[in-house]
Amino acid sequence: MTGVTTLTVAEAEGESRLDRWLKKRFPEITQGQVEKLCRTGQIRVDGGRVKASTRVSPGQQVRVPPLPRAAPATAPKPEAGVSDADARMIQAAVLWKDEHIIALNKPPGLPSQGGSGQGGRHVDGLTPALMFGYKDRPKLVHRLDKDTSGVLLLARTDRIARALSEAFRARTTRKIYWAAVAGVPSPKMGTVRFGLVKAPGHGAGGEGERMIAIHPAKVDETEGAKRATTDYAVLDALGSRAAWVALVPVTGRTHQLRAHMAEIGHPIVGDGKYGGSGQENLGDGWGAQLGGEISRKLHLHARSIGFDHPVTGKRITLTAPLPDHMKRTWKTLGWSEQDVPADPFAEET
Repeated sequence: MTGVTTLTVAEAEGESRLDRWLKKRFPEITQGQVEKLCRTGQIRVDGGRVKASTRVSPGQQVRVPPLPRAAPATAPKPEAGVSDADARMIQAAVLWKDEHIIALNKPPGLPSQGGSGQGGRHVDGLTPALMFGYKDRPKLVHRLDKDTSGVLLLARTDRIARALSEAFRARTTRKIYWAAVAGVPSPKMGTVRFGLVKAPGHGAGGEGERMIAIHPAKVDETEGAKRATTDYAVLDALGSRAAWVALVPVTGRTHQLRAHMAEIGHPIVGDGKYGGSGQENLGDGWGAQLGGEISRKLHLHARSIGFDHPVTGKRITLTAPLPDHMKRTWKTLGWSEQDVPADPFAEET
């Protein structure tokens, strides 16, 4: 492709994320390239600036700049590079599957997709090992942060991907996260409504970006800020030093749970980005480390997800076991999974 081209989203292509639409049209383009071209305004939809995650619909006009040349024919396709060890790892992470959907218990440290600072090993790049006899690779319908573990859904067909994506947008899905946080939030059950705005990272590719919390009254007057809502419930505590909390992201902003908990003075254990490396409360909230035998890894886990099956209509609820470092922390602190309700918020209604 040698010049700027304007393409129309076809009716047969349906509604989809811009990055996925582009990759179908131009298989050689990488996720990182899509994000950079969107960030610099070179890719536009109906003349406006967009993100890689922007939804495109039939009839919309997509401006596409000259794209990097495809790799030589002799170069292996990225999917051909899935090692036997990685294939075994990602297949062992399968929590549940049927002919339409695959659910993973994503390990901590594995990115959902490629992108700035993410390297080449990620769930999306390992999907050839999850085809299980199907012609096409399964498709991510949502994401988890690299260091967050837990339930992650993939659709096995485009039709199911569209249906699940719509369910996430309509908020008919229900996600509950478990986290260990420094200190004990008060009241024991509440809602955090701080808006969030992105602060750019310092790396050449935008690495290190973080979200800044904005008081709800200041959101509308802060450029780029978006409203965000998180429900929390304290499930157990170790004195006043640490708490086990359940979190429901009512909205789905980047780093929402991490930024919200840090903003109320109770950062998620191991979250150096938002809670720092301290172990004390110097008056403005706790540091994110507990010290001693407690792992310094992020203690945030997508514990369960509930959704209406796009084909059967049946309500499906999937639960993911804790990762090893969180199991050790729970054991050290004397917390037991059997002692808490699966959905503490439902008990209050």
